[in-house]
Amino acid sequence: MEPDQQDLEDKRRELGETEDPVEDELAEAFHSTVTEGAERLSRTWRALVITGLFGGVDVGLGIMAMLAVKEATGSPLLAGAAFGIGLFALRLAHSELFTEDFLVPIQAVVARHGTWLQLLRLWAVTLVTNLVGGWLFTWLIALAFPDLAATLLETAQGYLEGGLTLETAALAVLAGSTITLTTRMAQGTQNDVVTGFIAVMSGFLVVGTGMLHGALNSIVLFAAMHTGAPISYGEWALWALWVIPLNMVGGLVVITLPRLLRTLELVQEERAEQDRKRAEQGRPI
Repeated sequence: MEPDQQDLEDKRRELGETEDPVEDELAEAFHSTVTEGAERLSRTWRALVITGLFGGVDVGLGIMAMLAVKEATGSPLLAGAAFGIGLFALRLAHSELFTEDFLVPIQAVVARHGTWLQLLRLWAVTLVTNLVGGWLFTWLIALAFPDLAATLLETAQGYLEGGLTLETAALAVLAGSTITLTTRMAQGTQNDVVTGFIAVMSGFLVVGTGMLHGALNSIVLFAAMHTGAPISYGEWALWALWVIPLNMVGGLVVITLPRLLRTLELVQEERAEQDRKRAEQGRPI
């Protein structure tokens, strides 16, 4: 006779160090994620704008490294690994990249530590300011390194030439899921060496293998346009209109939804606790 759900939960509590109905490590990760997500959702408008702008600058730093390595070696994989410098800067500077805002703040919202309106504000401001910060920083790159124009044009055209096909759609979904997963991995460690390794690994996978990422690739396209590449903002906008939603599918459906289901008991407990606190304070639930 197989044990029922209650027997399994009782056994886990007996073996673990906490009273949570899931493994201790998972419970610790859940609570830290909810706390971090609530902090992101509660940022002021000024903090959101500055954080997003610096996110675009950090990505631009990674693009500068990527272009230098690609120009010197011709290897997209090595160039992708070099791009990890920008992702490492994002982590250490506590900047924000649009696709990093899937798992962490959503767990805070479903646990009732924030609202869906706050989440939409976070997404919209971060995406726009990432693009603006990247546009400005790559303008400086184009001025400082005119010899990289050919490499920029080749890279940018590679993002645009495929159009929307099953292959490119899969590349966009994979980009969203990969960035979301590696963000979760980085959030689970306090070791800067491990964080740097995760950043390099993420750049190697997303940029080195040619995945399509709306924010990252857009900044490359902007850099190419600054050098006079025959790419219009209309072409970029049409491309971004299908890439960014598919990035969101990858981050939300492939990674975030299963993670929420895995910690469903913790979500329910946290929601009940927040409802209890609101009731005690006379606030609507």
